[in-house]
Amino acid sequence: MTISLAQLRRCSAAVDLGAARTRVYVKNQGLVVDEPTVAAVNTRTGSMLAVGAQAEVMDGRTPDYIRVVRPVSNGTIVDIDMAQRLLRHLVGDKLRKTWRRRPSMRAAVCLPYGSEPLAQRAAVETLTGLGARRVELVDTLVAAAVGCGLPVEQPEATMIVVCGAGTTQVAVLSLGSIVAAETVPVGGNAIDHAVIQHLRLHHDLMLPNQSARPLHLMLSGDGELAPGSTEVHGRDVVSGLARSVHVDTERVRRAIITPLTAILDGIGAVLRRCPPDLVADLGERGIMLAGGSALIPGLEPMIHEATSMPVHIADRPGTCAVQGLGAMIEGKVQPLHLDPLAP
Repeated sequence: MTISLAQLRRCSAAVDLGAARTRVYVKNQGLVVDEPTVAAVNTRTGSMLAVGAQAEVMDGRTPDYIRVVRPVSNGTIVDIDMAQRLLRHLVGDKLRKTWRRRPSMRAAVCLPYGSEPLAQRAAVETLTGLGARRVELVDTLVAAAVGCGLPVEQPEATMIVVCGAGTTQVAVLSLGSIVAAETVPVGGNAIDHAVIQHLRLHHDLMLPNQSARPLHLMLSGDGELAPGSTEVHGRDVVSGLARSVHVDTERVRRAIITPLTAILDGIGAVLRRCPPDLVADLGERGIMLAGGSALIPGLEPMIHEATSMPVHIADRPGTCAVQGLGAMIEGKVQPLHLDPLAP
């Protein structure tokens, strides 16, 4: 995926269609959509009942004829038709009519680093189905770095770790391009799964999927796990009755260390592929954490301990990618011009 700022300035909308949340940035209007990438469908009639936050609440609480679907998995659109219907309802009638008045409406979309051609085609077809005449593809790593305020276009090393729901992307950037990057198949969902499995194995308690994320965020305090224990409510594995247990936060920390270690391996692999000069720059500037799962408890101190580098969390880590893409289409990013020398 090549990035042309001149082509991006012609776009009127920026879309970050993630596995957890969908965000839409409209030129001259800002962020207009920030909803979960979830839809509830009536399997008998095929009609869509709810989207976004309303559909997410229904997950695990519906009768047989209502199905809660997630059309995006690991940053890749797996159901084009459902993704189009989801976006159509999230965007709303007002914005759709505005887009239809523009016969040459263009859109930009974020995609994970190293996306397969099939995944790129799915993203293009999803947006063209909504009226886009041309779709520009941008690496999520570059867009998130711009949204974090990093000097991406300068000849200086900047390292960013984008922690998503399904994957974690790590990259070192310089002169507006990716020098080295790595995608780790571990994200917030893997952390939630580790917490759920810990409670099931050690406490015989089945925890609802929607309770895992609030649980491990509740256990954190200023980036570190809080001491003591926390009361958790769920269903007993043996009897099937409702039960509550007191969970030791230290054991939960040990339970999520294994998936977090995979992220450290990805960071180490990227650093080993970088030139020494860029790594020296990172020793002073540090590592920037972005993405909706950047606030996972214990991640920041673990990276700092493993790399001995300063670690920073973006002000709004969840919206960094779409805000950076919005800055590109607004023309707020100025490229560094390198004119060829005269012979």
